[in-house]
Amino acid sequence: MGKTAPNPNPRNEARYMGGGLEDSIGVHPDVRRGRGAISNAAGRYESQGRVALEDGWDNLDAPPPPLCTQMIKDNSRTIIARNTSPDIGFDRSINPYRGCEHGCIYCFARPTHAYLGFSPGLDFESKILFKPDAAALLDRELRRPRYKCKPMMMGTNTDPYQPAERHYKLTRGVLDVLSLFNHPVSLLTKSALIVRDIDILAPMAARQLAKTAVSVTSLDAHLSRQMEPRASTPLKRIDAIRKMSAAGIPTTVMFAPVIPGLNDHEMESVLAAARDAGATSAGYVMLKLPLEVKDLFREWLHAEVPDRASRVMSLVRAMRGGKDYDPKWETRMLGEGPIADAASGRFRIACRRLGLNDFRPSLDTSKFSPPPKATNQLSFF
Repeated sequence: MGKTAPNPNPRNEARYMGGGLEDSIGVHPDVRRGRGAISNAAGRYESQGRVALEDGWDNLDAPPPPLCTQMIKDNSRTIIARNTSPDIGFDRSINPYRGCEHGCIYCFARPTHAYLGFSPGLDFESKILFKPDAAALLDRELRRPRYKCKPMMMGTNTDPYQPAERHYKLTRGVLDVLSLFNHPVSLLTKSALIVRDIDILAPMAARQLAKTAVSVTSLDAHLSRQMEPRASTPLKRIDAIRKMSAAGIPTTVMFAPVIPGLNDHEMESVLAAARDAGATSAGYVMLKLPLEVKDLFREWLHAEVPDRASRVMSLVRAMRGGKDYDPKWETRMLGEGPIADAASGRFRIACRRLGLNDFRPSLDTSKFSPPPKATNQLSFF
């Protein structure tokens, strides 16, 4: 990630949606309505914790207002994030936002908010950092003489098409720059807002410079709203696959995460619906619960699906060596043991039957070329 001031300036905050939140572990249901996390415990780097106490006077107060989303200016000086993880098939990515208002309770990126002094709980989905200079920073970095072009990824940490993108259009600005430079890009999202940018992505795809992936976790709208309260509905995501495929943009469906005992039974139906909408490839990732996510997810299970909570966690531990999470390279994405093997087998059989993954289009890095700056004089030679 780029460099960021550890304590964002409150004067750079912009509020929308109304309401407020006290920094406490116990959060009133009216405050967190429409959010994923149940609580807002301090991050692991904080020296002090917070405990909510019932003083008996709540029944005399008016219901508190709903939680407000705060947009906080991120003064990053770089925009391209690098990684060297051996089990990830890319080495660079762009995240115009930190935190994600979609509020997916299982999101493995939640712990990154602790680096900023925020909670991986409700703070992650309500205190969103945005990078207003994302496009300009990218333009500068791509012009560096030593820059070597490889496919760029977007949506690998936080969603580039979360609700704030409708207003800030940072992702669209980044795509404009990538298109001008003929730089290839892959995007992953849970939002139907991606269809807004078909006018950029379709011409890029025609030049083998763009492909997309849409994550569909469930076709059950009720379960989806519980797990991913502010992401697009399943039907809108399937429709986004249809529209992008019709525009000639190679589109993958990601069934991720696979949560045993909760949504794993929908694997075949999700893949079939996406294939019928035009998806040509598919992928999946088993549920990962690193750091604070395991406690947030447990808390959510007991609040939202109490009848299945114990079974889900038992199945999760069965594919993680008896632990809630095992961070070993290679296996952290797919798990181990009979449950993980069964999911892998079902996925392979479904893809073969549906004709998914028969062909995976590659992105072309050979066309990359920095365009002339607007201030450059024309050459006569």
